[in-house]
Formats: sequence, C-alpha cells, structure tokens
Amino acid sequence: MPGDKGYTYTGSGTNSRGNHYCSRADSGTGKPSYHYSNTDGSYYYSNSNSSTYYNSGTGYSQYTSPGGNVTKSTGK
Repeated sequence: MPGDKGYTYTGSGTNSRGNHYCSRADSGTGKPSYHYSNTDGSYYYSNSNSSTYYNSGTGYSQYTSPGGNVTKSTGK
C-alpha cells in the first residue's frame, strides 16, 4: 500500500478483536480511507470518495456508492 499512487499510507495494525486494518489518505484531498481484513474471512473497505465495500468471505458482498446506492450480491 505505501506504493499506491495518489495515496499516502497513514498506518496499520490489529484491533482488539484481532482484525487487521490499514489506513491511508488521498494525496490530493487528504480524505481518509481504510480497510479491514477480519478474522472471520470477511473484509471491508471505506474509500476516500465515501463509497464502501463489504465482502463476507462466504459469498455475500455489498457495495455502497458515493451517492448512497446499494448493490448487494449473494454470489449465486
């Protein structure tokens, strides 16, 4: 992640539940973004454009656009 163009790496670690997180900021706007990789196999992204993405790791995913539109998929 430190090499991603357009972003500045701001930190990473493991929270009290054992989930790994990584955070960064948009180099142009300074807006933060981060992702979690969870111990249950799921992961979550919160992007600097206000969109989010969640994947359960078991077939379900959900994307929320910057405008608030939600797209869900069960992987079937």
